[in-house]
Amino acid sequence: MNSVPQHIAIIMDGNGRWAQMRHMPRTVGHAKGAAGVRDLVEFCARKGVKYLTLFAFSTENWSRSEEEVSTLMGLFLNYLEKEIKNLSQAGVRLQVIGDVAGFSQELQERISEALKATAANEGIVLTVAANYGGRWDIVHAVKRWLATQPQPDAQGLTQEEVAKFLSTAHMPDPDLLIRTGGEQRISNFLLWQVTYTELYFTNVLWPEFDPIQMALALEWYQTRQRRFGQAK
Repeated sequence: MNSVPQHIAIIMDGNGRWAQMRHMPRTVGHAKGAAGVRDLVEFCARKGVKYLTLFAFSTENWSRSEEEVSTLMGLFLNYLEKEIKNLSQAGVRLQVIGDVAGFSQELQERISEALKATAANEGIVLTVAANYGGRWDIVHAVKRWLATQPQPDAQGLTQEEVAKFLSTAHMPDPDLLIRTGGEQRISNFLLWQVTYTELYFTNVLWPEFDPIQMALALEWYQTRQRRFGQAK
């Protein structure tokens, strides 16, 4: 039986559908989903989770409507401006992974400020995956590795070397991946890192995924036998 996972990753799906079911704009669902993040971070911290990674905006999300993308950017900016003080006081350390160069200058500056404001905190590490894609991460890692090689030789490129240059090199691979909203796929999230991760899919839409739902996911996780490719 497993104890509490050291690292939980979450694909936060179902915001738009939650709003549409209530005859509201999809953007309302995104706002509702963002509002519940603090409670989940605090719950995970109390349970002893060391790392929580949230898939906030994928490299594929740019294909959504201009209004929806604008709302997501605004929510991210608002979160950084209003929540960082609360998170910092709670000892949360913020990390952001992804190609942040694709964001506006204002958002990049807010991200930088938030990272600096929480850098010394020693509590749970909250990682926000923004403009992130698993394939992008792997290609980016290989490019970073190549940049360190005076005379690149593919024979020297090992799995261990690639892992050193991934955007998640500062933390362990996820023990548990949760996807809300009823879909059962990874959707280009942490493709390298979830090789031996336990996958938990729930029909609960993200705006309704509260600490009670998280507790259920943790209970499920504790029933799993993690063998990492070894015989039973």
